[in-house]
Amino acid sequence: MALIAPRVTAGLPADDAGTLARALRDSNDITVFVDGTVHRLPAQARDAVVDLLARLSRGEAVTVSSVEEMLTTSRAAELAGISHTYLRNMTDRGEIPVEYRGTHRRIRQSAILAWLETQRRKEREAAADGGTHAAGTNDAGSDGSVTESAGGAGAADGGAGLR
Repeated sequence: MALIAPRVTAGLPADDAGTLARALRDSNDITVFVDGTVHRLPAQARDAVVDLLARLSRGEAVTVSSVEEMLTTSRAAELAGISHTYLRNMTDRGEIPVEYRGTHRRIRQSAILAWLETQRRKEREAAADGGTHAAGTNDAGSDGSVTESAGGAGAADGGAGLR
């Protein structure tokens, strides 16, 4: 996923900054018009826009950029519904890209979401093919032993599979 390049905007002229500062004073409702349609911003977006406007009202230059969320392996494993150990093994094998911050692994949220979508797609394809062995399932063999299908998180690594 490519992030959009940061955009730098110069501070507003003093007159415009003063007008904006007066408009923002004691304001907690930001409404925007998109193609002539009124949209009320949700709280998080409103707070970000108010912060941006407040900085501009003080005559500050601002930079707007995207930041992709980096997850710890514990948080990424929780999001994926798999064990921390299974996730670490997948990063070791290169199945999920990882970045290091010192000795700590960080995983992009988009990488986990892409992996989850791949797993779901494999399950849908297996179901559409009429196969009884959907990805990530364990089946009991005729001798009572448990075998693991491809792509699953087995008991040996503590994986919980998809939820």
